[in-house]
Amino acid sequence: MHRSRMSIAAAAGSLSVLLAVSACSNGPDASRATDRAASVAVIAGTTSHDMTHMSTLPRTRSQAALYLRMRELWAQHMEWTYAAVAAFAQDSRALDATIARLLRNQVDIGNAVKPFYGAKAGDQLTALLQTHIKDAVPVLVAAKSGDTAGFDKAERAWYANAKQIGDFLAAANPNWHKRVMEQMMRTHITQTTTYAADQLQGRYATSIRDYDTAETHMMTMADLLSAGLVKQFPDRF
Repeated sequence: MHRSRMSIAAAAGSLSVLLAVSACSNGPDASRATDRAASVAVIAGTTSHDMTHMSTLPRTRSQAALYLRMRELWAQHMEWTYAAVAAFAQDSRALDATIARLLRNQVDIGNAVKPFYGAKAGDQLTALLQTHIKDAVPVLVAAKSGDTAGFDKAERAWYANAKQIGDFLAAANPNWHKRVMEQMMRTHITQTTTYAADQLQGRYATSIRDYDTAETHMMTMADLLSAGLVKQFPDRF
């Protein structure tokens, strides 16, 4: 069982049961260690040719603009997600407005790929990403109510959607390799769940630290997306 899953459920009021489970786990950093190991394994399994897009840096002004815009969009994805999680944890009246802004970010990301893949593909990506946001809600609600079965079901749906996003990206661009995209999105879910657990427990300093780790991961993914676009559409850059 992931540390993040135990932590969220504990915050929801199942502490005594989860402490017993915790004694059989690999420790409080088990989920992050497993996640890092999985990411390394995926990348290690790629060929040297597969890896070339991962180390590509912007070489022209237009490439640099693309990298900057992609980082900006995914940084906003991270920042508004964190704000929404914090608002939920604190029962803030700002929650609805924050979620609305977060959903608009997914429209912005979809619009950003339309010049390359067309309006239909951009709208499909937006729909997948908005589902990604909406799927987080039942995870948090089930956690807060102590509904373990509901939490497990909601978490599975959240990971399934992450895989769909990774597969969609991989199908669009041969430089966005399927295993890498799937693992990048899966890691994103795991890291989000981790700092959400921190928030629900009132461990705000830890939540900020874990968020920083998650944001760094997402900036890596943003750079991979930019590099893939440059390689697929060199004449545009």
